[in-house]
Amino acid sequence: MPALSTSTAAVLHGPKELRLEQRPIWAPGPGECQLQVKATGLCGSDLHYYMAGRNGDFAIRSPLVLGHESSGVITALGPGVATKYPHLRVGMRVAVECGIPCRSLNSDGTARTGKDACKYCSNSRYNLCKNLRFCSSAKTFPHRDGMLQQTINHEAWCLHPIPDSVSYSQAALAEPLSVLLHASRRAGICPPSSHSSLGLGSITSTSYPTASCHPSPAAGKKVLVFGVGAIGLIACALAQELGADRVCAVDINRDRLAFAEREGFTYGDGTGTYCLPLPAKNGVTSTELNPKEPENIRRAKENAANALAVFNEPDGFDVVFECTGAEGCILMGVFVSCATPGARIALVGMGNPLVSSFPISAAATREVDLVGSFRYADTYNEAVDLLSRSNLSEKSSRSHMNGLGKQVQKSDFSEKLSKLVTHRFPLTQTKEAFELLARGKDEHGGMVLKIVIES
Repeated sequence: MPALSTSTAAVLHGPKELRLEQRPIWAPGPGECQLQVKATGLCGSDLHYYMAGRNGDFAIRSPLVLGHESSGVITALGPGVATKYPHLRVGMRVAVECGIPCRSLNSDGTARTGKDACKYCSNSRYNLCKNLRFCSSAKTFPHRDGMLQQTINHEAWCLHPIPDSVSYSQAALAEPLSVLLHASRRAGICPPSSHSSLGLGSITSTSYPTASCHPSPAAGKKVLVFGVGAIGLIACALAQELGADRVCAVDINRDRLAFAEREGFTYGDGTGTYCLPLPAKNGVTSTELNPKEPENIRRAKENAANALAVFNEPDGFDVVFECTGAEGCILMGVFVSCATPGARIALVGMGNPLVSSFPISAAATREVDLVGSFRYADTYNEAVDLLSRSNLSEKSSRSHMNGLGKQVQKSDFSEKLSKLVTHRFPLTQTKEAFELLARGKDEHGGMVLKIVIES
């Protein structure tokens, strides 16, 4: 079958080698919808691929289209979609889920059973499916292209309708929000979904509780977030939305911490953030202080004690979201958690795969749980629902008593997340967008948090 037309795509061929190319547009296949991509957010993994041609262990082996935080509008339905997914129609605005697991299906679409069934897809953990292919990731080969293109065909079950109250750029934030919804479940402050994304989509899911739907698992909890880039700021906002008693943040960047405090992502009347000092090049060695204690452990203990003093939280935090992947932050997270026996640390950030020393005894004797969190499963409907209900809710009912015993008025959740989008570019300027993201500040000295490519 001949191509219907062509579509512009931003294609990565190697480190910083991004080319605008014309790709053929094919009719959508069975179970697929054709989309006009409207908005795609750039994330840290996209930047790693752009700068180095790889993200950790995953190196590109063929030209790759990046982008996986996306929304768009359906322009065509493939065979069988109207029957199997009657809630989808041409002209519908959707958020796009980019992880494609096997769904425990054979190549002909029939279900695998017994020992042949995928235990992950069958148990709502399809993010761990061994055969999952993720758009814009080089983990699998052949690679599956991402969303930095005008038109794409995509699996219908991965498309989640968005209401008119949610903009395309807000809908693109459903992807990083899904990452934090999943991490919040792993951390025990958000209940599991009662809706499976492997079935039909819905924009009316009510399985996700907001702060006004008490009792919430987050109620009374004190939450600390390491790293206040876009992911960390979403972690802060979501913890507040879930009803956490107090939310604080740690980073090495004072500008980002000031933004978090100013825009209400943390609670604390000026004591909700801590700027982590960089280690001195010629500082005192651990041998001079304690020959049995490694330097990274000593420094993590010291930083934890200083941060707890600034936060005025001597009893520590119940939940930690580690969004940096940095060894120092992971270790510090253990010690701020050790002050609260039974605390939990959710590992969200991807960084150095090895940690040279780890305080196993301190974590074990205080029953501090370290939980991994990888992408997401069954979160998209909740993410869209949260964004849409936040837009429509009455702000007068959205107050909260913070950890200092003061009533604070929470801003609209979706409005708060929209503040993360600091810059927008057309698809034709994707290379310039990546260069700006790498610099971290624009020509006016403005901070770069989230860049959205619009087409």
